[in-house]
Amino acid sequence: MKKFLLTATFAFIGIATMNAQEITFEKEVIDYGQIAKGANGERVFTFTNTGDKPLIIKSVQASCGCTAAEYPKPTDLIAPGQKGEIKVKYDTNISNSFSKSISVFSNAKESGRKILRIKGVVK
Repeated sequence: MKKFLLTATFAFIGIATMNAQEITFEKEVIDYGQIAKGANGERVFTFTNTGDKPLIIKSVQASCGCTAAEYPKPTDLIAPGQKGEIKVKYDTNISNSFSKSISVFSNAKESGRKILRIKGVVK
């Protein structure tokens, strides 16, 4: 029984410290404003690992197929204090106003999910 409790305690500590990372974005919303149809729809979210352990971006998912994202691979560890980028590209061939979300999944503390937003109007 002692061995089980000791193992369970170490497992809990390992899981708790595994999520000791923090991710801080310079901006959580990018407003494109009014842009021309067919204009460059690329923008960049810059973040910093403000935790004390390596940060891993596990995946990034856009809310629709009109938005694509490039992000560091899960094998690319972001060291404490290091900056990184998530590049998003909105399809500006669609004339309309838009408001889209980008979900960032990482090993950051709390839920490990951060929601970023892009918005604007394609004329």
